[in-house]
Amino acid sequence: MDQIYLWIKALHIIAIIAFMAGMLYLPRLFVYHAGTEKGSQQSETFKVMERRLEVAIMRPAIVLVYATGLTLAVKGDFFRAAWMNWKFFLVFLMTGIYFYLISLRFHFAADRNVHSPKFYRVLNELPTLLLIGIVILVVVKPN
Repeated sequence: MDQIYLWIKALHIIAIIAFMAGMLYLPRLFVYHAGTEKGSQQSETFKVMERRLEVAIMRPAIVLVYATGLTLAVKGDFFRAAWMNWKFFLVFLMTGIYFYLISLRFHFAADRNVHSPKFYRVLNELPTLLLIGIVILVVVKPN
């Protein structure tokens, strides 16, 4: 394996960790935010935290995840592997959840949240389940 491939792989893993930190933390912020009074100081603080997390950490991380991931897939010639198709499917679902979280963040920012803290607790588990599936596919590479 050449050194550039390994550096890209390291950067991919770092980006995944940053992105997943946000995917696990943003719904947790929503749990607490949903329990606050609209317009309160606490609610306004959560809005700032949520925006900064998504814009400064999650957004750059997902761009890096895709850029490095696709580069690795091309360099490793993984597109023909069945496990990679399943991984792409799970990554697509994760990306969908990310965009859904962004829409929820905008709802909170406009004081239009309609969900309970319990809804966000359940939503918080979905990225974890997808991550487990993705890691298993990448490590085990089943046929």
